[in-house]
Amino acid sequence: MQFGISTHLYHDQRLEQGHLAEVSSSGFEAIELFATRSHFDYRDESAIERLAEWLAATGLRLHSVHAPITDVFGKAGWAATFSNAVVDGPRRTAAVQETAAALNLARRIPYRVLVLHLGTPATKNNPGDNNKAAAVRSFGEICRVAEPLGVRIALEVIPNRLSDASSLVSLIEGEIDCSQAGICLDFGHAHLMGDVPDAVETAAEHLITTHVHDNHGRDDEHLAPYHGSIDWDSALITMQKIGYAGTYMMELANTDTPGEVLQAAKRARERFEHTLAHS
Repeated sequence: MQFGISTHLYHDQRLEQGHLAEVSSSGFEAIELFATRSHFDYRDESAIERLAEWLAATGLRLHSVHAPITDVFGKAGWAATFSNAVVDGPRRTAAVQETAAALNLARRIPYRVLVLHLGTPATKNNPGDNNKAAAVRSFGEICRVAEPLGVRIALEVIPNRLSDASSLVSLIEGEIDCSQAGICLDFGHAHLMGDVPDAVETAAEHLITTHVHDNHGRDDEHLAPYHGSIDWDSALITMQKIGYAGTYMMELANTDTPGEVLQAAKRARERFEHTLAHS
């Protein structure tokens, strides 16, 4: 079992070596790179080389990459969204192409998992964004890029009709043909949609990675664990019950200074480890 931090914490900034040093000095072993070009330009070979150097210098492992969901993210939030499930052909193709570009980062820096949204969250949804047939077509195209790179595709549990845990399981088992497919259990999103332990048990057979964050059951706050209303003891005991031994990737918002958020994440990790060791 390992613990990591998503660069979502620094999403509104250009990623720098100092950010990774801050994560490493807080005791975490891995990162998930949030592939937004205003944050990290995954199409820029020189930027990829710098990232490889930063990872080596800080001793961090690139566990996963979050597929692009927007081209620009700043203090005001998202710009235009990418939807791989949109019925509009050019928009769908653009989303798939950006995901393929993020996958190609693995040619220089190997990583295990690409985390993928199917469509867009309900709060970001535009008409036609979440079409199931378009999502299945896009997923097949993305899998063909991922397979020779050895990257698995983790479909993230997000608040839309395509992406609750049971819908993702049905898709993987009955509607797509991709040995690389799995599920990213996003605890915060599962909490917004219902019962977290139930989502864990539903996704169990296909669960390959996680997003760990908290909220109060109404908004997608991306708080450190124990700062919202998720029952973490119940969630973690269920994770142990299904035999999950993978990475717990904390996907936190910059609700304070990053250093203070990382300290909250470090305290949460200690509580996770205690719960998992004594349950």
